Amino acid sequence: MDYLKAFVTGGIICVIGQILMDKAKLTPAHVLVSFVTVGTILGAVGIYEPIVQFGGAGATVPLPGFGYALAKGAIEEVQKSGLLGAFTGGVKATAGGVAAAVVFGYTMAILFNPRSKK
Repeated sequence: MDYLKAFVTGGIICVIGQILMDKAKLTPAHVLVSFVTVGTILGAVGIYEPIVQFGGAGATVPLPGFGYALAKGAIEEVQKSGLLGAFTGGVKATAGGVAAAVVFGYTMAILFNPRSKK
């Protein structure tokens, strides 16, 4: 049942992104920035937490999940370290994911010789 919940949650997020690109004529870059921003805001005010509890990886893996992780990390670090934690908490919370994206992206670029679309 957890897999189904994750699939449905992630699918709904993807459908929202696709609708934004098709109907609102937003570029993928606009959707990316919007989703991370919305995830951060919803995470900061506590609205995204129930979505994460329900959807698990379906809510934490897509782009709003990255924003949620930034907000959650900043909030936790502020409670530990004070105001400076607002600047360092998000970075600490998402460092592993960012590092993995850089390493895997670089590896794929070396292995598969990327080209521009014509």
